[in-house]
Amino acid sequence: MPASIALSDLSWSTPDGRTLFSNLDLSFGPERAGLVGRNGVGKTMLLRIITGELSPTSGTVSVSGTVGVLRQSVQVAADETIADLFGAREALGLLARAERGKATGDELSFADWTLETRMAEALARAGLAADAETPLATLSGGQRTRAGLAALIFAEPDFLILDEPTNNLDRGGRRAVIELLAGWRGGAIIVSHDRELLDMVDAIVELTTLGATRYGGNWSHYRERKALELNAAEHSLADAEKRVAEVNRAAQETVERKARRDSVGKKKAARGDMPRILAGGLKRKAENTGGENARLAERRRTQALEDMAEARRKIEILQPLSVTLPPTGLPANRVVLRMDDVTAGYAPGGPVLRDLSFEITGPERIAVTGPNGSGKTTLLSLMTGALQPFSGSVRVMVKTAMLDQRVSLLDPALSIRDNFKRLNPQTDENACRAALARFMFRADAALQVVGTLSGGQMLRAGLACVLGGPEPPSLLILDEPTNHLDIDSIAAVEAGLRAYDGALLVVSHDEVFLKEIGITRRLELAAKPSIRSAPLSSPG
Repeated sequence: MPASIALSDLSWSTPDGRTLFSNLDLSFGPERAGLVGRNGVGKTMLLRIITGELSPTSGTVSVSGTVGVLRQSVQVAADETIADLFGAREALGLLARAERGKATGDELSFADWTLETRMAEALARAGLAADAETPLATLSGGQRTRAGLAALIFAEPDFLILDEPTNNLDRGGRRAVIELLAGWRGGAIIVSHDRELLDMVDAIVELTTLGATRYGGNWSHYRERKALELNAAEHSLADAEKRVAEVNRAAQETVERKARRDSVGKKKAARGDMPRILAGGLKRKAENTGGENARLAERRRTQALEDMAEARRKIEILQPLSVTLPPTGLPANRVVLRMDDVTAGYAPGGPVLRDLSFEITGPERIAVTGPNGSGKTTLLSLMTGALQPFSGSVRVMVKTAMLDQRVSLLDPALSIRDNFKRLNPQTDENACRAALARFMFRADAALQVVGTLSGGQMLRAGLACVLGGPEPPSLLILDEPTNHLDIDSIAAVEAGLRAYDGALLVVSHDEVFLKEIGITRRLELAAKPSIRSAPLSSPG
């Protein structure tokens, strides 16, 4: 029987009773399917139900074949090694005893003499220079993702479950994931905001508040279909609004005609031109006709209003987030940041950055790129004052804001609204709510406590609080801003950043994002950092 995953009438609700999805019917075969949807809609929860970590509120999950999972982040024990990730600790121990001549005859019959070679090949394919004894706790987030990727290559499951597999990966790591997916012939379900990766899939499954919809083809084809759907929904809304106006106009005309007839009838009755019994009959007939007309008009109006509300709900789902920003007024010749001969790190004997000099002038847009461990986080710490250089100087001359991956500028105990007011104390309630609404935190959504938000929602809240105020910073520093955003939000942030007239420095490996926000220069960190102009088609 071919490998398959089938979801039947599946529903799941949060512990507080909030329904994320209900009555889902989906099936996956030997195909590569991208699972997309806005933050908080339940994508990761759906994956956890498929893998058996969570039980559905109702419905069933049927899995035929083996499943391998690559998660966003994994907590590891101090003594866990790459061998544990591969499930090969005991088998490697047996080989070690065999090499020392201490394995029994029975044990030798179970020895896998190709194990070490196959593990080394899998690690090489994932681009990780490590061996089986390397402790997982010593690996960076990107290196740990590569190790997990190598373990999947080694296991060769029937199905891959990948949850944001390119988060925290440098360009080489992203390429390894893309190449793995490009050559994968089994089944795969991928939750990702990486548009380059999603262009490798065979189908897109979109999860929304209305349910799940499957689209054949890759991400680019899906976006074309969504554009057509949005255009159709906008036409439906316009038609419904027109019908509401026509019903209201017809109802008003009916009321006015009735009033005129009633006025004429009253005048005739007053003159005695009509027998009383006839006048009474005409009055009752008019009242019955008027009542039926009113009921018919109300039914038509109700239907038109329902159609209009449905069209608006569809547009709300289809329409990307819209972001507009106040101007910073940063002059083109203003130096906003300067580094002179900076050497820095965390241990005097082992600097991470050496003799680095550069400056940002006016509304430049600089991308900081480089492999994991090359010093990108160190550079940002210098810019924000969290780290002092061993030698050289760092000067920041304008109002600056930084959003790190943890969005630490937000107080997790406060609501989004209260955080906005705290960071923008001069803003009144209406301006606060309008700014948050532009980032899709409307009405009660603005009252959510930050500590309860998903990673993507939290970053969106941070962007709203920093960029939505009346005086946005002249220098904005972003650390991997797309890691936890859904794709619609990424597109909206791209649009907002294109309109931003301040200086921008971005740490990111997302080449599509860097191209969309108009990066003009790159600071490429490696053994010896350098800064250069670089076209986006030549990724560093």
